[in-house]
Amino acid sequence: MADVKKFIEEVKSMTVLELNELVKALEEEFGVSAAAPVAVAAAPVAGAAAPAAAEEKTEFNIVLKDAGDKKIDVIKVVRAFTGLGLVEAKQAVEKGGVLKENVAKEEAEKIVADLKAAGATAAME
Repeated sequence: MADVKKFIEEVKSMTVLELNELVKALEEEFGVSAAAPVAVAAAPVAGAAAPAAAEEKTEFNIVLKDAGDKKIDVIKVVRAFTGLGLVEAKQAVEKGGVLKENVAKEEAEKIVADLKAAGATAAME
């Protein structure tokens, strides 16, 4: 059991990017996916009343599509809202993709605006 406890302590000390790399390596090694299973919604029963309006999405993921020409400015913005160190923020900007998950709408809009002001192409998804 000492090895398991040691492993857990090592995982606790890892950065977000290191954890991401670990998950990808485990997925490749064992041929599995860490993605949450998607539930299939049942078709509505005939005659059932449809909801008046679809619920508005309240949480978004911040996605970096392109860092643009001012990569240093984009790295500064990423560091500001993620709390990552310089090296981790640089790697995140170079890699692109989801930078932060489950962000409130107002905060997500501000982050995307800051990224765009720094010269990046970003979106809320």
